[in-house]
Amino acid sequence: MFLWGTATASYQIEGAAHEDGKGPSIWDTFSHEPGRTRDGHTGDVACDHYHRWPEDVALIKEAGLNAYRFSISWPRVQPSGRGAVNQAGLDFYDRLVDALCEKGIVPTPTLFHWDLPQALEDEGGWLNRDISAYFADYAAIVADRLSDRVTTWITLNEPFIHMVFGYALGIHAPGKALFLDALPAAHHQLLGHGLAVQALRGGGAERVLITNNCTPVWPASGSAEDLAAAEAYDTLHNRLFNDPLFFGTYPDFSAYGITDLDFVRTGDLETIAQPLDGLGINYYNPTRIAGPGSDGLPFTDAGITGHPTTAFGWPVVPDGLRELLVTFKARYGTALPPVYITENGCSYEGVDDQERIAFLDGHIAAVRQAQAEGVDVRGYFVWSLLDNFEWAEGYHQRFGLVHVDFDTQERTPKASYHWLREFLANQG
Repeated sequence: MFLWGTATASYQIEGAAHEDGKGPSIWDTFSHEPGRTRDGHTGDVACDHYHRWPEDVALIKEAGLNAYRFSISWPRVQPSGRGAVNQAGLDFYDRLVDALCEKGIVPTPTLFHWDLPQALEDEGGWLNRDISAYFADYAAIVADRLSDRVTTWITLNEPFIHMVFGYALGIHAPGKALFLDALPAAHHQLLGHGLAVQALRGGGAERVLITNNCTPVWPASGSAEDLAAAEAYDTLHNRLFNDPLFFGTYPDFSAYGITDLDFVRTGDLETIAQPLDGLGINYYNPTRIAGPGSDGLPFTDAGITGHPTTAFGWPVVPDGLRELLVTFKARYGTALPPVYITENGCSYEGVDDQERIAFLDGHIAAVRQAQAEGVDVRGYFVWSLLDNFEWAEGYHQRFGLVHVDFDTQERTPKASYHWLREFLANQG
């Protein structure tokens, strides 16, 4: 069965930041620090999904979608990130999963979508190797409660973005600006993934995936300098988080002046390269790269022109998704498991969102073209079900199929929601 779904993340929609025993996450902390988010917005209430989830599940069902990708809040389940379990938190996800199953919707939970327990960040966060084992313990707890009904699991969401924005540049929580010294956060996330795969399998999970943010990399010109820069960027964005999964090795980082990843221990790569049942790919746009700039990195983001842009200023390039999928099939060959597009969407204002309809239509066509070219794609999830808290942008970017009035919490399905419902009804 092809999964037609939509996706959300716990901190972006749940609210109830301090209810029923939930512990603070790094985003609870970060969003309350002055200057961290646009207009000081926080996810304290967000879409109030914690209380309004039955309405949201009904919206998924009414749209004709057969899958829902949501994330589980680690600090809602384990307030300090290890040790004591908060049963009220598990009960919430238990009710949600039951409701999805009753409506014939495949629950597809992600275990970590950036809201790390603050208590673990206080111990170093993903820079601390011990967090990898704590993550596996948490995975086992959740699997023990839900794996009798949940068959498809995702360990991590976009470890590249979390490392770069959270640890290298400080744009996202936890707000560290370590530049290349953030690389251990990449390895420890991947190690945590591998350990979590083992824990999930031990807990009865049928299918386990990871979700990576991936991008086609376009050199700004055919010059040797731009080609080398594009290769360096591809190494960082795409290869760093995929090569260890499918090749069991890290890519060459010599372009960054790094020849020894001294945080990698014997046996780590074998743990990371656990067999997977699928690769989740989040695609938004290609990246155009030129030669080195003045910041010491071996590349410069040259920007993309000649394409329409979203309200976020991101270029709309549907064929980039086909290009990415075909590239990965050629790169990883038989090591590449089935692919699921676990996020694809756009930010636009308004309820009559014709631009979003065109975006979805174009990207679904790109998926079908990739399938025609031999890529085994088994799912497509629209980001996002609801307008929500868009991280450092607060409530200023609207990605939802459903409009949310953040003052009243009223949900209003947009034109794209109705288009998608009609599209799915015609799929047979």
